Amino acid sequence: MDLFDISGSRVIVTGGSRGLGKGMAEGFLEAGCHVVIFGSSDKVADAEREFRGCGYDCTGIRVDLRKEEERVWAYKQATDILGGLDVLVNCAGIQRRHPAEEFPLNDWEDILQVNLTAAFRLSQMAAKTYLAKDKPYGKIINIASMLSFFGGYTVPAYAASKGGMAQMTKAFCNELAGRGINVNALAPGYMATELNTALMDPENPRYQTITDRIPTHRWGTGDDMKGAVIFLASHASDYINGAVIPVDGGYLVR
Repeated sequence: MDLFDISGSRVIVTGGSRGLGKGMAEGFLEAGCHVVIFGSSDKVADAEREFRGCGYDCTGIRVDLRKEEERVWAYKQATDILGGLDVLVNCAGIQRRHPAEEFPLNDWEDILQVNLTAAFRLSQMAAKTYLAKDKPYGKIINIASMLSFFGGYTVPAYAASKGGMAQMTKAFCNELAGRGINVNALAPGYMATELNTALMDPENPRYQTITDRIPTHRWGTGDDMKGAVIFLASHASDYINGAVIPVDGGYLVR
């Protein structure tokens, strides 16, 4: 079981103040890791206090991931606090809904900056950190989506960002896998998070359609992400590279 032991690992989780990111951050903390979470609001300080109140080693950094200077600053702050880095989880994401033909350009640009460009830049920085180790090693775990596989409705920017996340995972894998760095992605299914508030409205006809398609008969939670992300962060997954793994209750197979 030593293959699954990640205690002492130094971890950054973007979007770690709420939803799936918070659930995964909690999983790392429960596994004995040192964790820095990134968040865009005061919720990141609330999450830090909550985790520290449980005795965990967690630091929260408020950062606007749309801005390059803040991305660079936050990464340096995090790695200084942690004394290095072993695992990067790119989970931060935002959502905006409009008909495709009316989708505002500013919403498109915000979503691509947060959901994809920030993950790209942080992955570049993490790769350089890992390669500078005496024995290069590290994990990059991207959070993709069901919309990495299909297009959705009224969410063209989100779908583009998550399709890009899957392809970026494969591209980074091709260049880094042979140098000791694992790059993989998890693709959550339909999750009970703030991003899906509109879909989870019982008055929305898609809510029941989606629920009926899930073989486990329920939407997922942050807890459902813990095992998969810990696996990808551990030595147990050292020969898994460039994968996009669904965590969807079986949704894709129906």
